Amino acid sequence: MRVSARAQRIEPFYVMEMAKAAQALAAKLAQSGQTMIFLNIGEPDFTAPPLVQEAADRAIRDGNTHYTPATGLPELRQRISDWYATRFAVSVPSSRIVVTAGASAALQLACLALIERGDEVLMSDPSYPCNRHFVTAADGTAVLIPTSAAQRFQLSVAQVAQAWGADTRGVLLASPSNPTGTSMAFEELRRIHQHVSARGGITLVDEIYLGLSHDAQFSRSALALDDQIISINSFSKYFGMTGWRLGWLVAPEPLVPVIERLAQNLFICPSTISQHAALACFEAASLAEYEQRRAEFKRRRDYFIPALNALGLNVPVMPDGAFYAWADCTNACHKLGSPGSWELAFEIMNRAHVAVTPGRDFGHFETRHFIRLSTANSMPQLREAINRLQRLLT
Repeated sequence: MRVSARAQRIEPFYVMEMAKAAQALAAKLAQSGQTMIFLNIGEPDFTAPPLVQEAADRAIRDGNTHYTPATGLPELRQRISDWYATRFAVSVPSSRIVVTAGASAALQLACLALIERGDEVLMSDPSYPCNRHFVTAADGTAVLIPTSAAQRFQLSVAQVAQAWGADTRGVLLASPSNPTGTSMAFEELRRIHQHVSARGGITLVDEIYLGLSHDAQFSRSALALDDQIISINSFSKYFGMTGWRLGWLVAPEPLVPVIERLAQNLFICPSTISQHAALACFEAASLAEYEQRRAEFKRRRDYFIPALNALGLNVPVMPDGAFYAWADCTNACHKLGSPGSWELAFEIMNRAHVAVTPGRDFGHFETRHFIRLSTANSMPQLREAINRLQRLLT
């Protein structure tokens, strides 16, 4: 059977390959009463809060399970708009908001609407792998630009200007970023957007971890810049609804009918039950719980990052958001005789029974020297993981 060239250009998602290996080993360990600690997947250990679960049950009982508009329930679009106003002090009309089947669908729709064959999109290296694959799937080319700890692993306007070429369509930024948990300074974001706009390009910003910012200087949405920003967001991370597959994008008004037309054909609509459930995310009790969870993620970060540093798994930039540690594993590789983070991840998994993610998914610039660990697990699990890593590395 002939496979399309497009499909062949999509690399494996090594995060999930590692997850499969870890799950298989965990099943074997369970037979002897041992456990695997999973710090490899970016999934909050918190589930949807009670009001959200109750809203889903109520939607099923009441028969609210039919198709919705392709752009999402009008009430949900308005709730999201209100949240931007109260949480980020930015006015985003509900007419610019399109509810999608997760942030993945939002990125796919944006890329299909804006990218032609041969278009180049500038992105930081390291960055979340699926973002560049959405560009590839739209027959574009993701151009990865090396970044360093000194710049918080975020692009600068100077790099964007230097890399801009005849085929450049725009930039795809992420703030806070996966895998680093670091955000872009708002003024640098402004300068990049101004440069991109002056070149007739597009600025897409992945903001799915914005709700989990821990530092006020980074807690501003790119949507505050102007109405030409395209922002991607999700109910998965801050709102704890990973498997519900619900997200949204904010687009300039003229682009919304284009997105809607694509969504009608590709997805019909997002999950109706998930949408009705998500309405309850914005109730006062739910928002209070989300803020408690955000504080807990910060508490975990404040314990875990110094503990990793003490083990020689140096995190060169303290993450200001999300729930990740991007750790330099050079010393650990030397100690265990591993040539790079891919091999080290298997050593840690097999010998310490801690699942981590090697850097190879996230780009090419020095990513073999890094592993990503998720602090989305519970504090007892994080403490035990540090104990296991300490026994392995000291």
